[in-house]
Amino acid sequence: MKYNDLKTNTNKKPKRVGRGIASGQGKTAGRGTKGQMSRTGATKRPGFEGGQNPLMQRLPKLRGFRSFKTKTLVIYTGQLNQFIGKSVDTITRAKSGLISSPYQPTKLIVKGEITGKVTVKIPGASDAAIKAIQAAGGTFESVTRLSRPASPHTKNKTASA
Repeated sequence: MKYNDLKTNTNKKPKRVGRGIASGQGKTAGRGTKGQMSRTGATKRPGFEGGQNPLMQRLPKLRGFRSFKTKTLVIYTGQLNQFIGKSVDTITRAKSGLISSPYQPTKLIVKGEITGKVTVKIPGASDAAIKAIQAAGGTFESVTRLSRPASPHTKNKTASA
């Protein structure tokens, strides 16, 4: 007879523990003598160590947390004076050094005066900043944020998958 030829009884009844000494599980039904876990309905919360200070409370904790949200870069209306008579978009702002990356979300906020006409193409701006641009004779256009170009490593992974 082979192991795979064995017939198993799928309707095996569970062993009835705690039904006396002759039941096959002994006097205490495998629960030991007395104590918290020998009683019915007894449970311990996760991490409980019998009254000792649990491991998760004994270990030192780190302060704060790290936010993975991308921070919105702020541009002030006074900084747009270097672009008078030109069109300003995310790439020109990154090249001029106003923002660190053209792929992060940016918003225009009022701080300083605009002295000339500027065409601004930014993902976001406050209402007061839009009015300040239009009062100086410029225009504002809300555009979608640039997405980062795909890495050549990710292209190979998607092509093989």
